[in-house]
Amino acid sequence: MVAFGLVIIVLWLVLGLLSPQIAPYDPLKQNVNERLQAPNEIHRFGTDELGRDILSRVLYGANITVPASLMVIIIGSLIGTLIGAVAGYVGGLWDELLMRITELFMAFPTIILALAINAALGPDIRNAILALVVVWWPSYARLVRGLVLEVKTKEFVEGTRSIGANGFYILFRTVLPNCISSTIVLATLDVGNAILTFAGLSFLGLGPEPSSPEWGRMVSVGIDFFDQWWMWLFPGLGIAILVMAFNFIGDGLRDWFDPRLRK
Repeated sequence: MVAFGLVIIVLWLVLGLLSPQIAPYDPLKQNVNERLQAPNEIHRFGTDELGRDILSRVLYGANITVPASLMVIIIGSLIGTLIGAVAGYVGGLWDELLMRITELFMAFPTIILALAINAALGPDIRNAILALVVVWWPSYARLVRGLVLEVKTKEFVEGTRSIGANGFYILFRTVLPNCISSTIVLATLDVGNAILTFAGLSFLGLGPEPSSPEWGRMVSVGIDFFDQWWMWLFPGLGIAILVMAFNFIGDGLRDWFDPRLRK
């Protein structure tokens, strides 16, 4: 399943990167004389309410949704890992302070807090990414803190400390490398959630600009023309396929890193 998921993700990344070359039309070009056409030989995925080619917009949309979701997870996991590692290793007042801040962010539902932040900053792709990063890092902070608390009591850590290694070296060269596998699994599974949440923000009009060929925005417009099923089906399939692919990889990595689940 990991290989299957990787093939799908690589395929979408390649299609997104090559979209300027392989897309049959300009994704922003309007042609009202060809509006709301069902899939045919000229427009394989049909056209939208402004006569824009759906296939071209889906291909270009991969260049928005996938990089934005990956950026959210990468930045959020790095921030959360750093905060959780410091809290778990240093302990005491720093642990209490950092964990109370983490719990403050976790007290709000993810999508509600992201909506509030994005609405306050304004509809823009950078603001959407920032809003998701703000709500995504706490889960990594909690996970890494717990792992650090467990690993730092191991004998090999005590051995490293006994030979005179400083705290910075012990944390980043001895403790954290033994916590990274669980973080990678969570990050891989979270990409699918980030894709759904980012598409949700766009669906509600808080993502990229309205004319942008972002999948969530395309689904939102398609709902207003529900009888024209091709307007919401194809971008919706793009979201669903990518989410499943990342879930396949996350499940496979979890089985690989956990000896009890290996076959």
